[in-house]
Amino acid sequence: MKFPEPLKPGDTIAIAAPSFGATTEPYTFRFDEAVKQFKALGYNVVIGECCHKSDGLGISTKPEVAAKELVDFYLDPKIDAVLSCGGGELMCETVTHIDFEKLRSAKPKWFMGYSDNTNFIFPLVTVSGIPAIYGPNAPGFGKPWEQSEKDAWEILEGKKYTVFGYPSFQNPEVESEDPLSPYIYTDEKVLTSFVSSKNGLVKAGDDTKIEFEGTLLGGCLDCLTFLSGTKLDGVEQFNKNNKKVIWVLESCDQNPMDIRRSLWHLREGGWFKNAAGFIFGRPLASFRQSLMGVDEYNAVTDILGSLNVPVIMDADVGHIDPSMPLIMGSHAKVSVQGNDLKIQMEEK
Repeated sequence: MKFPEPLKPGDTIAIAAPSFGATTEPYTFRFDEAVKQFKALGYNVVIGECCHKSDGLGISTKPEVAAKELVDFYLDPKIDAVLSCGGGELMCETVTHIDFEKLRSAKPKWFMGYSDNTNFIFPLVTVSGIPAIYGPNAPGFGKPWEQSEKDAWEILEGKKYTVFGYPSFQNPEVESEDPLSPYIYTDEKVLTSFVSSKNGLVKAGDDTKIEFEGTLLGGCLDCLTFLSGTKLDGVEQFNKNNKKVIWVLESCDQNPMDIRRSLWHLREGGWFKNAAGFIFGRPLASFRQSLMGVDEYNAVTDILGSLNVPVIMDADVGHIDPSMPLIMGSHAKVSVQGNDLKIQMEEK
């Protein structure tokens, strides 16, 4: 795994739009404010043309055009890091036009984004052997920075490799009309953790200390389900190179049945062969939902219980803010007790 060099003021950041661009509010306003923030920190910023396009279907523009922009930025020696302009729906069509074997031989640089950007981050790790940050898209830095944004930037600059869960989160039903509003924290964060027993997974007590380590891998389950079995999969070889894998998973549009089917699909495809543990973020569409008796919890525990590894749920990862930035492809040590979560990442 080839780790990128940390960013420093004076470096150049490129913003690409391999998925959605920033052409509607509140994203346009946040995007512009984020660029101002980056420049104020002493960075040069190059904005890809696709960031201001909206002629595509489910992404910013034609997939081959969006792919070329991303790859050109990644291979350009004058660019030191690439941030994604946004998430979206059909970035899978963009990555069809990316040669990840070619990227394997490129000088590694940080890429950061989340959600639909799983389609680039995952094969960048499994096929190209280059770590990437599952963290805020560029417009996420347009609002006043809170701990999650500070954590992400400190990881980019090589100042921090350990993150902790945050004390509270924003209920997805609560929205602010101000595009630059800080998070509206409404709910106290409560982790739901499970440990293996002779009877399968059982809920951990508040005093139970859970520890596991391995290589971080994962992203948005909506995307991963469809990457499985394609040329961009790469998990079989990844498992050969990494005997312990910590799977970090979160869901956007999936209902509880979708989550259950996706996990079954990936389990049966051999993805979880080397699983050392799982960390699940709060699921957006399935948050506190149940469908015919299947909820966000048993959708996970019933399918993964046979693996006999810890499962941590309701973590600060994904579409329900705030979200911990995580280096996919890094070696990590995870420690959980009650509602306290610590993830210590390091180069491997």
